[in-house]
Amino acid sequence: MSAALLRRGLELLEPPGRAKAPPGLQRGRAGPRAAGAARRRKRAPEPGRNKATVKGRVVKSAIEEYHKKKPVNHLRENLQYMLKGQRVADKAVTEQVLAQNRGRKSKDQPPEKTEKKKPEGTVFTEEDFRKFEREYFGIP
Repeated sequence: MSAALLRRGLELLEPPGRAKAPPGLQRGRAGPRAAGAARRRKRAPEPGRNKATVKGRVVKSAIEEYHKKKPVNHLRENLQYMLKGQRVADKAVTEQVLAQNRGRKSKDQPPEKTEKKKPEGTVFTEEDFRKFEREYFGIP
């Protein structure tokens, strides 16, 4: 992202009461070659201090740096936040949100639920079959 686009975005986000900086203080290009000239221009060394020396430098503690960069676990606060709200969304709304977030590819679609077929049992018992044989075939 260029600096000009970044500045425009920040101007859009400024509260309406604040005014722009005066034109003399704004950094802008004088021409198409100004960017290259700025890169070629060498900075004059400041007489304030020599950066090659250690004098005046603050030693940073490695433990403090580790603790600063250590990830923080926010699970407990998040759970408390989620549990304090007792409002539950409708089933239709949650299904709609899930459908919108799901991709259009077949691999993203949930598998269709198939109803299990119950094994078909007979109404007749073995005793009924024996009785039918005796009546129909005449076997005693």
